[in-house]
Amino acid sequence: MSGMSSPTPAPGAVKRVVHDGVQDLVPVEEPLEIRVDGDAVAVTMRTPGHDEELALGFLYGEGLIDNPRPVGLTEDFAANTVLVEGPLLRALDSRRFYTTSSCGVCGKGAIEEVHVHSAAANPGWDGIALTPKLLAALPDRMVQPGFARTGGLHATALFDADLTLQCLREDVGRHNAMDKVVGWALQRGQLPLSGSLLWVSGRLSFELVQKAAVAGAPVLVGVGAPTSLAVELAADRGLTLCGFARGHRVNTYTGAKRISVS
Repeated sequence: MSGMSSPTPAPGAVKRVVHDGVQDLVPVEEPLEIRVDGDAVAVTMRTPGHDEELALGFLYGEGLIDNPRPVGLTEDFAANTVLVEGPLLRALDSRRFYTTSSCGVCGKGAIEEVHVHSAAANPGWDGIALTPKLLAALPDRMVQPGFARTGGLHATALFDADLTLQCLREDVGRHNAMDKVVGWALQRGQLPLSGSLLWVSGRLSFELVQKAAVAGAPVLVGVGAPTSLAVELAADRGLTLCGFARGHRVNTYTGAKRISVS
């Protein structure tokens, strides 16, 4: 696990509160405005930390950028605003994105929209043989300090072809955790993730499959259940989608050809 990025909670990710005379730790949820060349593009409710990665990952997932960009905090509202250097790959319409920690860009992007920003996944797998036993054991390898302290943070992890953990990010929003990992990979020139596996701590929603597809990951594994549209999109894009990966079991919903039963 020596190659893992950021095994400790990001500063400001946890807040101490008092209820019924007892102190408790809760995850922080605050708005983040993403600006490109000074123009507001999106606002997301997130857990502070790795905001630059979040901004880049979000813009990449929406097909607005395709390479690393200079990004940093702005002078005004520095804690809750990031500025990304443009230009964008396409002009935005009058609608601006507003995302919440629960649902991401709600309703945006049917399967046809994903086609515009992603190619079908590489039909092969260049890593070690994936087996149900290996996939089910992935949660036991996670270090989730924020979740351990609060019980309220989702996580996304990136594994390389040898199933070595490369990066793990936590956030109150599952889509934000995914964006942070994708942004981390973008900054390091590791996109597309054609030889990588993405793991998520919660259910497998349409938007998580969408982000994995745009990032080029051929395998997405979660500890929870997928939605019907997530399964449909994964099948369309050629992803291997596995759910309920915990204990000694895993359900493979699409792309079973990458999973060995031996």
